Amino acid sequence: MPNTELRTPDVSFVSAQRLKRTISDFAQLVPDLVVEIKSKTDRIRPLEDKIKLFLQLGARVGILINPDELTVTIYRLNSEDEVLTGEDKLTIPELFPGWEILISQIWPPVFE
Repeated sequence: MPNTELRTPDVSFVSAQRLKRTISDFAQLVPDLVVEIKSKTDRIRPLEDKIKLFLQLGARVGILINPDELTVTIYRLNSEDEVLTGEDKLTIPELFPGWEILISQIWPPVFE
């Protein structure tokens, strides 16, 4: 982060092309993909702000997983946020060409 503040997403991905061998305990770079998973105590706005900051710093895609609402929101710089639910497919072609998953497959099964 510009002000030397260390912030990390819940999950991140850095492409092999960008990842250099380092002796540090952590990579000092902005990930290509950042994922935040809303916990019961989290508020949405700070999570969105965190994702958008990563995008401004160079992340290519941000994802917010909201188990309370069963939604996945995709963020890209200079694009409209995309909210996915149910049988929508999550794809990230700029990082994982050909990969997809149904949003309904992200959630744990419901047993009756």
